[in-house]
Amino acid sequence: MEEYIWETPTEVDKTLAGRVKKIRKRKKITQKELAERANVSYGALKKFEQTGDISLKSLTKIAMELGLINEIKGLFQNTVYNSLDEVINEQR
Repeated sequence: MEEYIWETPTEVDKTLAGRVKKIRKRKKITQKELAERANVSYGALKKFEQTGDISLKSLTKIAMELGLINEIKGLFQNTVYNSLDEVINEQR
């Protein structure tokens, strides 16, 4: 059975950015401090928090600085197989 996604990629990205922003604020780190510590431009971090748009490399750097790297490393780890063909193809 197909799973329907009711959010756009932009909406998903904005939700993720909002979560990261909440964590940053909870840790009492300013955007400028996080950008500097993560070696990401201030503009990129600010844009990410507003729009959800960021490179994967920059997101990984931010996650590392906020102690969230296991969240990134865990992506796609527990994927669900949708068919026997997918199981067979993974073995190749």
